[in-house]
Amino acid sequence: MPVLQGPPGCPPGLEYLTQVDQLLVHQKVELIEALMGFETSNQYVVKNSLGQQVWLAVEESDFCTRMVCGPVRSFVMRLQDNMGKEVLTLTRPLKCSSCCFPCCLQEMEVQAPPGTAIGYVTQDWHPYLPKFTIRDERMSAVLRIVGPFCDCNCCSDVIFKVTSLDEASVIGRISKQWAGLDTEMFTDADNFGVQFPVDLDVKIKAVVLAACFLILCGLLYQQKRVRQCHERMVEIYQLCYYSSYLCFALHKESTATDQKKEICCISWIQLSIIQSKTQDIS
Repeated sequence: MPVLQGPPGCPPGLEYLTQVDQLLVHQKVELIEALMGFETSNQYVVKNSLGQQVWLAVEESDFCTRMVCGPVRSFVMRLQDNMGKEVLTLTRPLKCSSCCFPCCLQEMEVQAPPGTAIGYVTQDWHPYLPKFTIRDERMSAVLRIVGPFCDCNCCSDVIFKVTSLDEASVIGRISKQWAGLDTEMFTDADNFGVQFPVDLDVKIKAVVLAACFLILCGLLYQQKRVRQCHERMVEIYQLCYYSSYLCFALHKESTATDQKKEICCISWIQLSIIQSKTQDIS
C-alpha cells in the first residue's frame, strides 16, 4: 500500500485509515486445525474494498489457553503492515461473556503505536443481545455496537450495527458475510466486513476494527460448535442405519452366531458414546 500523510494526531501506521470507509477481515485457514481439530493461533488478513492487503493480524496465545478457555481466552493480536512493522496491538484479557457474570464481561485495549492506548472496547450487560461500547483513550463512551438476538443466521449475513450512544442512528456495521453452505460447515474461512463513516476519527476507526476481532472470536467458535454437532449427527445416522440392519438380520435369522450378536452389541455401545459426545457439544 502507498504511504500516506496522515492528519495531525494520527498514530503512525494508521494513515491509510483516514482514506477508507470499509475494510474486510479474512481468516487464514490453518491446515493443522482443519485436519487434526486442534485449536491454533488465528491469523487474519485485513484488506481494502479492492482486495488489496492492508495489514496482517497475528494472534499470540498459548496452546493450553486456546484448548481450555476457547472463545473467552486471553490473547494479544498484533497487526503488521506490508513491511512487517507493527502498527496496532490489541490486548484481550481473560473474561467471561455470559449475562450471568455482569462484572466480568469482555474487553479489549487498542494500542497504536504499541504501548500507547488509543481506545477500548467493552462489552455491555444485556440479558439476550450482544452489546459493546467503543471508548476513547480516556475511557469515555463514543459509540455503541448492537448485535442480533441470534448470531448463527443461516444463508444470510450476521450484522452488528454501529450506532450512536443513544442507539438512535446507525453509522456503520460489522458483519459476518455468508460464504456458502460448504464453506460454512467445513471450514473457518470466513469474511468479516467493517464499515464506518470516512470522516470518523482515525483512532475510533481503529477501535471499531478491534471490536470486529473481539466479536468474530465468538462467532467462529459458535460456527465450529455447529459444525462439530453436524459431524456427530452424521455419525449417529450412519451408526443407526448399520445397527438397525444388523439387528434386523439377527432377528430374522434364528440361528444367529455369537459373533453377530457381539457386533450388534458393540454398535449400540458406539451409538451411546456418540450420543454422549453430542450432548456435551450442545
